[in-house]
Amino acid sequence: MVGKYKDFKTITKDDLKQMMKTKQNLMLIDVLSSDSYHKSHIPGAKNIPLGPDFETGIKRLLPDKEQPIVVYCAKYECQASPTAARKLLRMGYTDVSDYAGGLKEWTDSGYPLQGDA
Repeated sequence: MVGKYKDFKTITKDDLKQMMKTKQNLMLIDVLSSDSYHKSHIPGAKNIPLGPDFETGIKRLLPDKEQPIVVYCAKYECQASPTAARKLLRMGYTDVSDYAGGLKEWTDSGYPLQGDA
């Protein structure tokens, strides 16, 4: 693990790969726009863009507030996923991680993507 900020964990690509293998109920959430998601996203990710409908989308997709959740956005400098992680914690979710490297690090590492790109 890279670090911890206000109760959500910041994880590395290796942490995420391990979690994807070992946590069957892991919910991976791409918080980028739906256009970005359709072009490319990490396999298995669901798209809930960070915006006015974020909380509604989360409540619909994730009724279990103890389910492990990993959010990601574009890259390290992107603040959408840390913002989403903080919102999830405020909503009462208890197992929230932020994959800080995001789509760019995943792609640069040569890991597979899904989407139209």
